[in-house]
Amino acid sequence: MEERLNALNIALKNESSERDFYLKNAERTRNPLGKAMFEQIADEELEHYERLKELHDRWAKEGKWPETLPLKVKNTSVKNVLAKVVKTVSQMPQGDDDDLKALQTAIEFEAKGTAFYARLRDEVSNPQEKAFFDLLASIEREHYNSLKDTEQFLTNPAAWYQEKERSGLDGA
Repeated sequence: MEERLNALNIALKNESSERDFYLKNAERTRNPLGKAMFEQIADEELEHYERLKELHDRWAKEGKWPETLPLKVKNTSVKNVLAKVVKTVSQMPQGDDDDLKALQTAIEFEAKGTAFYARLRDEVSNPQEKAFFDLLASIEREHYNSLKDTEQFLTNPAAWYQEKERSGLDGA
């Protein structure tokens, strides 16, 4: 049990510091896409933090995985951010070096988060626990994929449009 509580403490620290990072960069950037992406992920990281804190506190008190705690986590809507911003902004400002560095740091965070929650999922046998960490791993993976898409959009919009819009290169 002590090992799991330590893992939850690490997860709490990670979610909190990542949220701070996303909020700081949402405030800093002038790019509407970066701002929207960072704000959305910051909101989702806060929710993860709150669910993990609730779990940690109950687990520490009861000495086992809580049976009555509703450990549902909202699914991510981060993948919709890019499409929504692209449709609403007629002229997208170019991402600057700070935006790209922030995106690359965020991509690393999310890759590590995915691996961390997947490892926790794979180390447990309780089906509820397994499902909870699997959900967190899949949300972090979705954040990773959306941030990679954003990075591609900011660095090579033509390739992004070609891939996402499936522009008819085959003549169709």
